[in-house]
Amino acid sequence: MNNLIVMFRPILLMAIILGCLAFYPRFQESTDTDWPEYLGGPDRNHYSPLTRIDTGNVQKLQVAWSYSAPDTGQMQMNPIIVKGVLYGISSALQVFALDAATGRELWRFGDPFKSNTSTSRGVTYWTDGKDDSRILFTTGPWLYALDEQTGKPISSFGETGRISLRTGLGEQAKNKFVISNTPGTIFENVIIMPMRLSEGSDAAPGHIQAFDVRTGKLAWVFHTIPHPGEYGYETWPKETWKNTDVGAVNNWAGMAIDRQRGIVYVPTGSAAFDFYGGNRKGTNLFANCLLALDARTGRRLWHYQFVHHDIWDRDFPSPPNLLTIEQKGADGKPRRIDAVALTTKSGHVLVFDRVTGKSLFPIKEVAVEQSTLPGEATWPTQPKPLGPSPFSRQSLTESDMNPYSTDRDSLTALFRRIKKGYYAPPDKRGTLVFPGIDGGAEWGGSAVDPSGILYVNANEMAWILTMIDAPKQSELAHLSAGEQVYTLNCSGCHGRDRQGNAQSGYPSLVEIGQRRDRDYVRQIVNNGKGMMPGFTALKPAEKQALIAFLFGDEKQEVMGVAKTGSATKPPLPYKITGYTKFLDSKGYPAISPPWGTLTAIDLNTGKRVWQNVLGEYPELKAAGTPPTGSENYGGPVVTAGGLLFIAATRDGMFRAYNKRNGKLLWEYKLPAAGFATPSTFQLGGKQYVVIACGGTKLGTKKGNQVVAFALP
Repeated sequence: MNNLIVMFRPILLMAIILGCLAFYPRFQESTDTDWPEYLGGPDRNHYSPLTRIDTGNVQKLQVAWSYSAPDTGQMQMNPIIVKGVLYGISSALQVFALDAATGRELWRFGDPFKSNTSTSRGVTYWTDGKDDSRILFTTGPWLYALDEQTGKPISSFGETGRISLRTGLGEQAKNKFVISNTPGTIFENVIIMPMRLSEGSDAAPGHIQAFDVRTGKLAWVFHTIPHPGEYGYETWPKETWKNTDVGAVNNWAGMAIDRQRGIVYVPTGSAAFDFYGGNRKGTNLFANCLLALDARTGRRLWHYQFVHHDIWDRDFPSPPNLLTIEQKGADGKPRRIDAVALTTKSGHVLVFDRVTGKSLFPIKEVAVEQSTLPGEATWPTQPKPLGPSPFSRQSLTESDMNPYSTDRDSLTALFRRIKKGYYAPPDKRGTLVFPGIDGGAEWGGSAVDPSGILYVNANEMAWILTMIDAPKQSELAHLSAGEQVYTLNCSGCHGRDRQGNAQSGYPSLVEIGQRRDRDYVRQIVNNGKGMMPGFTALKPAEKQALIAFLFGDEKQEVMGVAKTGSATKPPLPYKITGYTKFLDSKGYPAISPPWGTLTAIDLNTGKRVWQNVLGEYPELKAAGTPPTGSENYGGPVVTAGGLLFIAATRDGMFRAYNKRNGKLLWEYKLPAAGFATPSTFQLGGKQYVVIACGGTKLGTKKGNQVVAFALP
């Protein structure tokens, strides 16, 4: 008997070990798991199959390492992790590679031309699977290809490692503002590029372009403002495609790709100018559309337009999600449907059959109020989704004014005066836009679990949009050349008095010379920064005059500059008074909470699973105010371990929730607010969660840390 025990002891021991591993499934993972693409993968679902960090141990998370980026300021980037290396990009667009286990810098690349100071949401990785792997990223109007190992530009890509994003946009885009905030989408050997353009009458056309990853040559172009003979051409005035004073209709938010089917899903923005369309009468295809394109050729397969003739800046704010849901068929039996879902600024979720473009929930065309602004021609109807359940309030009444504000009476009086309603058109009286011009859903995007649950964070901030007559030549005549340029190009955001609007994110320019030097201001005027576009269409003399005006010494610097030119010829009859949030005198939202939310929606049924407030104002909390939520920018990550991770809030917290019921399980105060989407990966048997902490937005302090968390 003893001999038998000795003989079978190794077998029994192995059986016990295997049994334990089966009982604790998270210990079965032995291989490394990357986060190889923007938002986790081609489906943009922010999802990870990792389970080592779960609902039972997340409270033990601690900082594993942190990396100090070479510059400070808002970082929106979602890091990618490939084969143990983390690739990211700083606030000033320096690309870096880190050892993902320690945070040690391996290499860094800074654009030697300093083409741009705008924010970036990350980089793109491509490999041929053999001996060629590269990192692609943008700065200014340039797309770079870097060697994965060294971080040096690949000379065979374009000219000395870069190509122009203006390549396929035509002569109309020459000298116009063109950048990209969002990583490109890879299909086979091409990269399909998002672009951010001006939102004024000087906007370039936003055509979708694909480039060869190896050579940089243009592979195909899809015209988002159709040319003669192309589908949708009749939805614009005949000469619009020539782009005299109408442009944009761009994809700036990013795309999702079904690589098996060879279909790229492209959400588009509105036509420019954003808030007046009298010069672009019609429905304006392919503005405000979800486009399904053949990824090899750029051929349109199907489209859906969510806003006809947009004058509310209701562009799609984030990439779509690709998922599979279950619905009952005509025979009453359940069927699995490959779907594409897209969240909107208005607080809706659109869900379509990925192949046919058929909406999987009812959408009704409803009559809407028509504009009385002379020259405008709004479309008589707009789509109204009847499902899934919206994740933001859809209307406000007087009872929705902030009950904690001492200004409640004056806020109510203002609320009574302005226009309200579903797609109430902008006019000189002032129009309530809710959810606000930023959304609703934001650029951070939504996370989707394989079960079909979508998780979306959203703002519930009201904005007031007011139109005024554009200044006439006679009204500009008494102004200096620099003040003319400022009035026509800058006053809408920074105000006629240059005081700015800090609560809406627009800094004061008064006495700018005491805080910044001329080279810095000149670079911002040329290239833009954050959400401010560069004024590339201005003539050198106009830029010189503007800078001299801002620094208070225009007469000395610009003698001989004429008061005529492109800057003094407003092409449109109206402009907005500014991007104005509906706030009380203390800077809090004028409406009642919640001001920021986190919502789970079952896309199989269309029903809401749970909703929480997201974020807080510490001073209100200390005063005993119930949780309010706050504005938030950056998206969530959901894992098979039952968790949802999100930063995004102005209070600077990083939080983990139980994805099934929305219960808060863990929170950590970051060194600066994380206005970015986190990533999670596994390396050497350890799962990490990493977030970029640049702060800056919403008046928060600046930071430069990339922080990784792991279990002890």
